[in-house]
Amino acid sequence: QCTDGYEWDPVRQRCKDIDECEIVPDACKGGMKCVNHYGGYLCLPRTAQIIVNEREEAAAESTSGRNNVIRRTPADPQRAPPNPTHQIQCAAGYEQSDHNVCQDIDECATGTHNCRADQVCVNLRGSFSCQCPPGYQKRGDQCVDIDECTLPPYCHHRCVNTPGSYYCQCNAGFQLASNNHTCVDINECDANNPCAQQCYNILGSFICQCNPGFELSSDRINCEDTDECRTSSYICQYQCVNEPGKFSCVCPEGYQVVGGRTCQDINECETTNECREDEICWNYHGGFRCYPRNPCQEPYVLTSENRCVCPVSNAICRELPYSVVYKYMSIRSDRTVPSDIFQIQATTIYPNTINTFRIKSGNENGEFYLRQTSTVSAMLVLVKSLTGPREHIVDLEMLTVNSLNYRTSSVLRLTIIVGPYAF
Repeated sequence: QCTDGYEWDPVRQRCKDIDECEIVPDACKGGMKCVNHYGGYLCLPRTAQIIVNEREEAAAESTSGRNNVIRRTPADPQRAPPNPTHQIQCAAGYEQSDHNVCQDIDECATGTHNCRADQVCVNLRGSFSCQCPPGYQKRGDQCVDIDECTLPPYCHHRCVNTPGSYYCQCNAGFQLASNNHTCVDINECDANNPCAQQCYNILGSFICQCNPGFELSSDRINCEDTDECRTSSYICQYQCVNEPGKFSCVCPEGYQVVGGRTCQDINECETTNECREDEICWNYHGGFRCYPRNPCQEPYVLTSENRCVCPVSNAICRELPYSVVYKYMSIRSDRTVPSDIFQIQATTIYPNTINTFRIKSGNENGEFYLRQTSTVSAMLVLVKSLTGPREHIVDLEMLTVNSLNYRTSSVLRLTIIVGPYAF
């Protein structure tokens, strides 16, 4: 912005004086002549002599075409006025120098200006100008702050006006670019990686994620172990053990983990056991037991594997079952009922005989029921659930009667081992 009497010179990139004598028609009246002056012009008698310093090139150019204009250089004594002792009169804003020429008065340097404390004095040829400092504009005779936030270039996010200036601010997650106007995203993952495990940068922010087996805590930054064992009671068949970032299933003694979650019985009779030579190993759910290879008790004698016979030649045997067969079986704890668990069948079939079956002993609490399925067979049914570990010995008797009233019996001694678990 140029002050009154000046205009912007785009070539020299500065303010230049306006020659009002050229552009204002009939600027002076009453026979007066127009003399251009910096920031204005003067109307003087046509007989007035005007002395212009050589330094004042622009004034000389603007008045050289008019009468009675004398160009003088103060340093050139040959161009001194004809009468050095003659006191000249200078225009307002000028004063007589030692060389008897008119020179500009620097009001800003001498302090003879009347600019306010909040204004800046700028010396002009023959005058001075009171201008506002950068960031202020003149309103009347006062300098008021320019609100740059209402003018381009606009800030990318937020503009903060300050006295005489302004600055730009960015939203959270952004920072000012080198031009101090544009906001660019801050990659928090590269800067300080606030996440405990995985960090993903997004525009203006970031998000944290956790590795498998962990979950974000309430602060959305740290990761807490996921207790998979608490999510479901069926995640493991026996017992779930939580570990950092994962879990594992364990099985009780006598079992091994299969497929990571289920428990399978270990057949100790095929791996390692402590049974003696005269014993047989019987595996059951969760363990094993050793039984004698010869289970016969007097007066019975062993005739084949697990089969004992009471000789008819022995008088004692007349009141005892003819044979006792030893069998072993295992069931899981808390098995559903009713459930068919064992079938008994006659090994020898005689003509004209009738076979009946009954539970001779071992059913004092009524856990079992014997259902005859044919003339030569019957099924042992579990009617009450059994909880292990425990052992049941049940004697199943088959009575045989023929038409001649011949009567005999055989016993199957069934040892039922109930495992400690339902698997």
